[in-house]
Amino acid sequence: MPAGARHRAMTEAGGDERSSWSRALGVISAIGPPVTVATALLFYFGWARAEAQAAQMGLNVSLFGYAVQDYILISINALFLPLVCILAASVVWLAVDRWLRRRIEEGRGRALILKAAGITALLSGLLVGVSLVLAVVEPARTALFTPYLMALGVLVATWCMRLRRLGRTRTSPALSSEQRAVETTLILSIVTLLLFWGTADYAQAVGRRLALNFEQGVQYMPRADVYSPKPLGIGSTAVTEVRVGDGDGTLYRYDGLRLLVLSGGRFFFLHDGWTPRDGTVIVLPDDNSVRIEFRR
Repeated sequence: MPAGARHRAMTEAGGDERSSWSRALGVISAIGPPVTVATALLFYFGWARAEAQAAQMGLNVSLFGYAVQDYILISINALFLPLVCILAASVVWLAVDRWLRRRIEEGRGRALILKAAGITALLSGLLVGVSLVLAVVEPARTALFTPYLMALGVLVATWCMRLRRLGRTRTSPALSSEQRAVETTLILSIVTLLLFWGTADYAQAVGRRLALNFEQGVQYMPRADVYSPKPLGIGSTAVTEVRVGDGDGTLYRYDGLRLLVLSGGRFFFLHDGWTPRDGTVIVLPDDNSVRIEFRR
């Protein structure tokens, strides 16, 4: 093979390799931030829910010794349906965005699309403003949905403005790559903060409701009989102490306990008739100092 042909072949191979790396990096940069934000939201929701639930029960969340994966697992049950809806809406939005961009580039209905995009951007900005006012004036009534409405308004307004910008590229200069990067970073930062705001309020409401639900559902929790060679000194009047056996084999059995959770190497028990107002949470170590029998 001539030297020139060999050089061209090596150059093309190097170009293909660089293009493959560029495509891979592009995919990672596109997928990485959303996945990171979603993971952070799951963790934050789990922590906020557990913290509100523990506070409603008169405890500190640190007593449960939850790990990062525990907080994420706590979140999945409550956020599974909202995340599926968001992903489905994103797929629909991508399809609509491609269709509108193709029509704008081909000049079919461009004026109508740009006019509709402008009106929608104004309405989205109005939605953001009204939601912000409601969040300040009536935080107790609107905290669960105003952050999400503001995030939706910011996203829709940004999308509409980009559609209008695409339709006016012939009459106005396009933004540079640095300007687009700064704009995207600012918009995503605002939306992320709004999502964390909304997630905190929603998680706290869920956590408080779960703590209150224990009052109605404590009788359905697993019943636990605790045996100990020494008196445990449980102060709740709903828990009865029964002495079993005589001599060196004497054991103390405690009845009326209901298992709440096993976490951080400790058992957390409620008792029959427990309420968030005057109930007691009993904490025992998960070791050989006690024997626990569970039953329905």
